Amino acid sequence: MKVRVRFAPSPTGFLHIGGARTALFNWLYARHAGGTFILRIEDTDVARNTQEAVDVILNGLRWLGLDWDEGPVSGDATGASKGDYGPYFQSQRKENYQRRVEALLSHGLAYEHEGAIKFKMPREPIVIPDVVVGNVRRELTDREQQDPDFVIVRSDGQPVFHLVNVVDDLEMNITHVIRGEDHLSNTAKHIALFRAFGVEPPQYAHVPVILNPDGTKMSKSDPDAAKARLASLQTYVEDGYVPEAVRNYLCLLGWSPKDNREKMSVAELQDAFSLEHVNHSNATVNFSDDDPFDAKAVWLNAEHIRTLPVAELVDALRPFAGDHPQLAAVTPLIQERIKLLRDVATAADFFFAAELAPYDPAELIPQKGDAAMAKAALQEAGSILSHAEFTHDALEAALRAGADKLKIKAGQMFQPIRVAACGRKNAPPLFETLLVLGREVVLKRIAKAVEIL
Repeated sequence: MKVRVRFAPSPTGFLHIGGARTALFNWLYARHAGGTFILRIEDTDVARNTQEAVDVILNGLRWLGLDWDEGPVSGDATGASKGDYGPYFQSQRKENYQRRVEALLSHGLAYEHEGAIKFKMPREPIVIPDVVVGNVRRELTDREQQDPDFVIVRSDGQPVFHLVNVVDDLEMNITHVIRGEDHLSNTAKHIALFRAFGVEPPQYAHVPVILNPDGTKMSKSDPDAAKARLASLQTYVEDGYVPEAVRNYLCLLGWSPKDNREKMSVAELQDAFSLEHVNHSNATVNFSDDDPFDAKAVWLNAEHIRTLPVAELVDALRPFAGDHPQLAAVTPLIQERIKLLRDVATAADFFFAAELAPYDPAELIPQKGDAAMAKAALQEAGSILSHAEFTHDALEAALRAGADKLKIKAGQMFQPIRVAACGRKNAPPLFETLLVLGREVVLKRIAKAVEIL
């Protein structure tokens, strides 16, 4: 049977990082198996759900690169969708649920009780076969033995999660339900409903939840602001992560390939992904008050930034650097020097500023030199750069010749120029930097440095 999996979020105003990982696992499993990935919006909570909230989910999945084969095209429930099993908004599937409830009532498998409709839950234990956690035997609790049946339609006529979830999975021919382990407690009820409808349930795979370092579950409503921020996918977008790195990082929260690789492209993830290698234990993010980012996430981001095509990195940097005309020229010079996209603000600020921020004049003085040496080096550099051909090789040859003329080392010549041009010692390669800054800006900054000295 062709694999059909689904991601079925409730639009609550943000995309939880755990939900994003669930979507990713479903997407990877579908792509690995040549199957179908379905997006279904569980929007039966009319009071909480809005089009804007749906758009947050759709835009988050698009940012991650998780394209869906079936589902809504936009966040508007009245708009178009793609696929033959829609509608893909639960708010539009009420007739489907009503039809299924009537079937249960007519077969004596459900009954009315105080205005609601309850499902007759089997009294015998139910075994949940699960790819990740193994077989789970679910028996009725002491409280459930007193009243094992559960509501499937509330007294206000609204169908509950258990019913709509099962009906949609049944009617959309879902073959594998990959979801968070926090749903495992619901699964016996879902299996019972599938069997009441005369079909065997799909294969289940409950993946471990994502925890904070202190063992609490990640939540956007956490009173700890740092924990709450990292529970939302939008935080990673705003802090300057690239989608390639976030996909990679989320995969490693609860899954690992056979060879324990860490940095992996999306093609490698698709090729290697399997449910059998999802871990049984909960995944924990690592951050602290001193370091509000998971070190592995930041490392992966830096690694993926280094391998991005320059044109793609330029586009990714624009929200953080603005549409500066020099951005395309600057990007290759900082590509190896930034960990997060937002680092462009500190790694490349001197490229974009009309004037440099104040810096320590002592940094102009070269190693084993003095202010007089620095001043002489800068004056000679100003003379050279005013007429030298502005190419990498010509600048290097001319400035090295200037160092020989002053009888100083090349490094003693280059440091004052670097600090004068960039306002710091730690900067991208000197000659490439001078080329991007241009003759006029460089000469102006060298003159300012001489004045400071």
